[in-house]
Amino acid sequence: MDDRWTLVYEGFDAAEEGLREALCTLGNGYFATRGAAPESAADGVHYPGTYAAGCYDRLTTEIGGHRADNADLVNLPDWLPLTFRAAGGDRFDIDEAAHRGDLLEYRQELDLHRGVLTRLFRWRDGGRTFRVAQRRIVSMADPHLAALETTIVPENWTGTLEVRSAVDGRVVNAGVARYRGLRGDHLVCDPPHPHDEADPDVVTATTRSSRIGIAIAARTRVSCPSTSSTRVEGDRVVRTVRVDAREGVPVTIEKVAAVFTSRDRALEDHGEAARGHVTLAPGFDGLLEAHTQAWARLWRRCRLSVDDTEVQRILNLHVFHLLQTVSEHTVDLDVGVPARGLHGEAYRGHVFWDELFILPFLSTRFPEIARALLLYRWRRLPAARRNAAAAGHKGALYPWQSAADGREETQTLHLNPRSGRWLPDHSHLQRHAGLAVAHNAWRFYESTGDLEFLAEYGAEMMLEVARFFADIASYDRSRDRYDIRGVMGPDEYHDGYPDRDEPGVDNNAYTNILAAWVLRRALDALALLPENRRTELREGLALTHTETARFEDVATKLRVPFHGGVISQFEGYGNLGELDWDRYRARYGDIRRLDRILEAEGDTPNRYKASKQADVLMLFYLLAPHEFDDVLLQLGYDRDPGLPERTIDYYLTRTCDGSTLSMLVRAWILARTDGDLGWRAFLDALRSDIGDSQHGTTAEGVHLGAMAGTVDLVQRCFAGISTRGETLQLSPRLPPALTRLHVGLRYRGHWGIDLSLRPDRLHVALRPGGARPITIVYGTEEIVVEPGGSWETPLAEGRPPEASGHPRARTSATGQPA
Repeated sequence: MDDRWTLVYEGFDAAEEGLREALCTLGNGYFATRGAAPESAADGVHYPGTYAAGCYDRLTTEIGGHRADNADLVNLPDWLPLTFRAAGGDRFDIDEAAHRGDLLEYRQELDLHRGVLTRLFRWRDGGRTFRVAQRRIVSMADPHLAALETTIVPENWTGTLEVRSAVDGRVVNAGVARYRGLRGDHLVCDPPHPHDEADPDVVTATTRSSRIGIAIAARTRVSCPSTSSTRVEGDRVVRTVRVDAREGVPVTIEKVAAVFTSRDRALEDHGEAARGHVTLAPGFDGLLEAHTQAWARLWRRCRLSVDDTEVQRILNLHVFHLLQTVSEHTVDLDVGVPARGLHGEAYRGHVFWDELFILPFLSTRFPEIARALLLYRWRRLPAARRNAAAAGHKGALYPWQSAADGREETQTLHLNPRSGRWLPDHSHLQRHAGLAVAHNAWRFYESTGDLEFLAEYGAEMMLEVARFFADIASYDRSRDRYDIRGVMGPDEYHDGYPDRDEPGVDNNAYTNILAAWVLRRALDALALLPENRRTELREGLALTHTETARFEDVATKLRVPFHGGVISQFEGYGNLGELDWDRYRARYGDIRRLDRILEAEGDTPNRYKASKQADVLMLFYLLAPHEFDDVLLQLGYDRDPGLPERTIDYYLTRTCDGSTLSMLVRAWILARTDGDLGWRAFLDALRSDIGDSQHGTTAEGVHLGAMAGTVDLVQRCFAGISTRGETLQLSPRLPPALTRLHVGLRYRGHWGIDLSLRPDRLHVALRPGGARPITIVYGTEEIVVEPGGSWETPLAEGRPPEASGHPRARTSATGQPA
């Protein structure tokens, strides 16, 4: 089996089971099921979970004298349960078998290329030995179907084999330990009705507050003559199948499940839809064939390869989980991208700013998915306007955490597990979430050239976000500068000043600089629109010329704080104390959650120059060097060529990467400045989930932004691909550890752009059939490549010449003047 496409676990390890369940989740963009053992219930070792995209429910809990109101991505009825035994023997339970030493062999394999999870094991029950092969899929061809195939071989016995299969509605949201004091009983199950033995087993339920109807139907068939019976046990339907098994003769049990909700289109009743769909579904082999073909088609659009097998395997894993969370089936669902995928219940399944790290990859492979995720934000623009109005401002205020309807979902309290105390949570002050939405809309247009999207959706979002930031900026006449006060930056450790009661900091540099950039891009977007649409949009938004003139004024006068020759993370940052990093590392080892450590000691990170995650550093991740320089120059600050390097060095040593996204940003920045350090940082970011570097958090759901971001780092940093204006910019930086990199992508309607990079050579080919040529900017050259043409250039140590000034020449793909 190809190591680049296979995740393998040898032996059973209860301590690692939660991590394996998350990493072996199977999904199709409509729903996903964790890789839990079918014979095991939620018990502290295992946590079965099935989640449908966009299926949220809200519950209120009285805790610590406060009312906690939380919307959760709902854990659906469990379709997986299946176990077996010889008549009179014990039912197979992997934990008991491992504990007693009766689990003779165990292997779990995830085939990334085909989307198949396989378990191979041998179990001894008394004197009887069973050999079992089990395969599982969540169909990428049919978004409503999943299937489990179990083949059992009695190795040394003959007798009755009893198989028990169930659909279990007795589930709650309890997958994250720190949330277990909060209500998780989101489902109200309908009483299951007795039915004919040939009918599927069906559980239907309704979420308590959102009133979403859910139906899970399962069909269980056996490869040989059998008898079966069903019984209802509360909110669970259990089917028992009995087979006369013979020594050495395989018995195969197929369980096919259908998942429907009342949010689905083109159905009258979700319960009947699930029942009918599973009844007519093909057998496992037929489902597997269509599923495999669907995955093959997706992988053809995700061409990216390096000559390091382990790196390639993890990159494939990351793309795999991204496409299981957001796929072509997502496009019509009106859903965002949960920060932890559909893989667990961390962050309650909420949507943060993680599409900032995800959309660059999707825009160059699956622009229709990227567009759909942006439309999730556009449809919640009215809610963002209401959020802004409630705060006393114009424009649109996008929430830090979003779920179903676009209201702010950020908790007002959070638990510090070190101290056991519930503390005020001011994360909603991360107003920069709206800047990410506007940034994503503009970058999507740059990558795709989709003017229709910009005209109908993107420009409106950008203008309303710009309007909000222009409105919250207060003018200081004495210094002729605008200030943005009372916010939080991406850092999250600093939610206020140690000597001020009100939460929030002033003039967060990331917020102010990105706001200045967004204000200008919003005006650029307006200028790009056809005149009639521009007029229509102005009138619809009541956007006056006086107001857009304020956009210009704020974009040239926002304050950026400095201290000691570097950009200050926020105003007053330079006055904070230095943390004794060595002391805390010596005492605690892992200090990525330094905020919890300090709070438990009666201290606060607000007193120190210490960041949880990239804050100022995010500017160098999002903005190209010339864009960063342009913003500062337009803000009236003198050009200082050494400022970026000094600022980067300063904050890299004061950031403890308490977030996987921060590890990614560190890797990005170092990859552009130091090949060896950058490669080591990239490997740290790459392994953050597969190695569970956050010590248990991956079991609660993968870190989807970091996963997609590592793949994007390869294409946009190592391969040096970026989109600016009407050109494809190339500035490769091949790490010394790699000798070959290949990327295939889509750009502005061209499906077949292939870039091959070696230490001494860069080659770009454009497949035939494109509508028009593409323009590449490389160093100081501008090259036009015609459809069917190619272009190649030598490299010095995997790097291009440094660009300076404007492109000097315009040549064709053959090197002749264009």
